[in-house]
Amino acid sequence: MSKSQEAALRLMIVDDSAEAAEVIVSTLRNAGIAVRPLRPASAEEFAGMVGAQPVDVVVAQQDSATVPLATVMQQVAATGKDIPVVAVADAIDQDVHIRAMTAGARALALREPASLLLTAIRDAWADLEARRARRRLEARLRETERRCDALIDSSRDPIAYVHEGMHIRANQAYLEMFGYDDFEDIEGMSLLDMVAPQHVEEFRQLLKSLAQGEAPPPRHELQARDVEGNVFPAAMEFIQAQYEGEPCVQVVIRRQELDPELAHEIEELRQRDQVTGLYNRPTFLRALEDAVDEAAHRSAQHGLLLLEPDHYQHLLADIGLDSADDLLAATAARLQAAAGGGDAVAARFGEHTLALMVRNSDHAGTEAVADRVLKAFSEELFEIGSRSSVITASIGAVQIGEKIASVSQVLAKAAEAMASASATGGNRFELFDPSAVDRAEEEHIQAWVSRLRDALDHEGFVLHYQPVISLQGDTGAVYETFLRLKGADGELIKPLSFLQIAEEHGLLWEIDRYVVGRAIAVIGERIRAGRPTTLLVKVSQASLADDSLPRYIGDQLLEHGVPGEYLVLELAEAKVFTHLKAAQAFTAATARVDCRIALENFGAGLDSFQLLAHLKPNMLKIDPGFIEDLPANGESQQRVREIAGKARELGIQTMADFVSDAATMSVLFGTGVDYVSGHFLAPSGPDMSYDFE
Repeated sequence: MSKSQEAALRLMIVDDSAEAAEVIVSTLRNAGIAVRPLRPASAEEFAGMVGAQPVDVVVAQQDSATVPLATVMQQVAATGKDIPVVAVADAIDQDVHIRAMTAGARALALREPASLLLTAIRDAWADLEARRARRRLEARLRETERRCDALIDSSRDPIAYVHEGMHIRANQAYLEMFGYDDFEDIEGMSLLDMVAPQHVEEFRQLLKSLAQGEAPPPRHELQARDVEGNVFPAAMEFIQAQYEGEPCVQVVIRRQELDPELAHEIEELRQRDQVTGLYNRPTFLRALEDAVDEAAHRSAQHGLLLLEPDHYQHLLADIGLDSADDLLAATAARLQAAAGGGDAVAARFGEHTLALMVRNSDHAGTEAVADRVLKAFSEELFEIGSRSSVITASIGAVQIGEKIASVSQVLAKAAEAMASASATGGNRFELFDPSAVDRAEEEHIQAWVSRLRDALDHEGFVLHYQPVISLQGDTGAVYETFLRLKGADGELIKPLSFLQIAEEHGLLWEIDRYVVGRAIAVIGERIRAGRPTTLLVKVSQASLADDSLPRYIGDQLLEHGVPGEYLVLELAEAKVFTHLKAAQAFTAATARVDCRIALENFGAGLDSFQLLAHLKPNMLKIDPGFIEDLPANGESQQRVREIAGKARELGIQTMADFVSDAATMSVLFGTGVDYVSGHFLAPSGPDMSYDFE
């Protein structure tokens, strides 16, 4: 049960050996990578597939007789697509390396050990995704620049772009302020010409500092001069920017018709959140952008904290919705007091999310501030109106440095760390530091291990059930069982968040025993209530290693008076393929107590039916990849019909899950599939109340 990529890897394998190709697929799946494999049988088939099918990576046997590497590279180049090719060889010498690299392969890897090939494929895929992301960002940047240009033109704020002190762009409001008709009148004109004579020298020094890369002042007040020589008070704001790919400075000039002190007060109010008195989100984001830019270009270090009160909804229920603003103001005051002033910038970042940026802070400094804020919340009572309450907080912290010099990355990591701190019980902080990621990751993992251990010991898991509906007229009650971990505020956490950690720390087999034992107890309760029910339960490969789980299942069936036929144990096809002998022994042992076996994710392998010659399950759960686009994909429809037809010949039932719409159901009715499930039919939940009649 490994953590999988969000998207499946579309992999083309050119290999003379079907078994070797299947090993590559299994290696990737065992590493937690979802794979949609293709394997052409000839050069002609390869040309057709690579031209028509979406492909992410090609793995090509370096000395293939069926499709030579040179042919692979020629056909890939002919498609005009960005498809990296990883050459694989049984042995590598200088000639093999030269031939592969000269042909244009992205990488050359040994077939064994499998970890080397796995690394090469991962790197090629990651590089491809990075190139795709860059192309998407470039397209978005062009569109954003176009929209920004339109917004600048329509803005009533006078805005100009200046490069080395010269105007390269100005909007109509800017031209009107200084009395010009067209931009051509000021194109190439120095910004100094817009400044009253008594301020020219001072302003010249400011422009020099900006040209040297120094940070611009947030605001600069002076006397400006229009085309007729009339002087008026003005305030300038500077922002480092780019125009048509060139670095420049964006200048916003506003007339200062008001009293300077009153104008300053108005500007201060514009930057503040009215409930908390902290900076508002736009103002804070500008400060964060400057900090990230400093980290990228000047090796500066800063700390960012995102904070939310724990159990916020419960707190509101206790104090009343009318006191929500009082609660937020109290937490903001506590945060600001704990921050200690200095270079710290506090803000209201979301509805009940606060942010704190600590400038010029290293890892130890950021950690100390986070710890001080955490203690400030938990160690002193909050006075909210007439109520007193203890309020703890979950804090996600990020060390901003050269390795994470992107606003979106910084905020994403801070939000992720804050959510993780909340999910593991709250009243704690997690600090992400790219320079100390191993230490932070170890702390995160240990927190999860402790939580999983506690859940196993104190009933911290719950089961949800989703109806499985027969298309062949069977009205018996059948449900698939799903594991959930109880989280904070009643949140239920899905297994993908923790099963990888459970596997790495030897907890999977205990989780399997909990799920199976609880499922058998529930079946027993249903039978005694006169509602016999079949449950499908997932079992990991960790439970295939010995006979302890089959013996436990036999004991539990006997204790609860449950016939084994009501329990269907699900094994993943990819795990069975790589643990075949253990799976055969497990199947034989569970068959002795009449339990049934289902193979899930069936059909995703290169030759899934080859597996049925060695292991005969009672049910095949068709790989969801064929179901998600079934109505629009003729190949998927044909594959589902093929699986259903061959399974029926072998006396094996079939099931399609993740059915999400009526069109998919309509197609499935004609394929011969026996069972279906999905949110379109009924969602999963803690109760079993579906009417199968």
